[in-house]
Amino acid sequence: LLQEDAQLRGIPFSEVIFDSTGKRVLAFDPKDETNARVLKQISVVLDEAMARLNAPQSAIQGIPRINEISSHFEDLIRELLNKTPGLACDFPKTAAGGKQRSGYPDLELVDQLSRRVYYLDPKLYAVGSRDSSFRTFYFEPKIATNKVREDAVHFIVGFEHEKPAVDRQWKFTRWDLVDLSHFQVKLKAEFQGSNRDMYRPEAIVATSGKKVE
Repeated sequence: LLQEDAQLRGIPFSEVIFDSTGKRVLAFDPKDETNARVLKQISVVLDEAMARLNAPQSAIQGIPRINEISSHFEDLIRELLNKTPGLACDFPKTAAGGKQRSGYPDLELVDQLSRRVYYLDPKLYAVGSRDSSFRTFYFEPKIATNKVREDAVHFIVGFEHEKPAVDRQWKFTRWDLVDLSHFQVKLKAEFQGSNRDMYRPEAIVATSGKKVE
């Protein structure tokens, strides 16, 4: 068990997706005519989304935690892509047929002319943390909740933000569209237990005499 870390590094994400879903992660070829057109359309949308959410009156201003802002990016990107001629964007359906916000990927973009699929997963990170080794990407293969149901290009959409001022005004300074076709991941093995598992009556050896009111 103590040796597993060395053995489970550098796993191609494309292989993880194929082995768990049967679908291929397609490399993005910028010289391809369709890819070039879609890339330009996505870029316009990301510029617009960042400008809108940076505005003083935007819905994210005043929100205290960055984790609470992610859904605003997803919603606005989806809205703007759907307003772009020839594109259709929605939350991916699971294998069970329902729509689910949580889990990878966040958005499914379809180019209606070619029927090509592009998966988008927005990520927000603080300036200065770009080279951090802290885990920020998670993928948990599950049959029922699998949202990767097409051969597709997979993109991370990274938005960098400054540290918020005292008045909680968020400012995003750049975005990057990252092709995951050569992305490598690590598998972290861990043993888990719930409160139900821990607080079994037969395992409790002492309890406070009286509940504090």
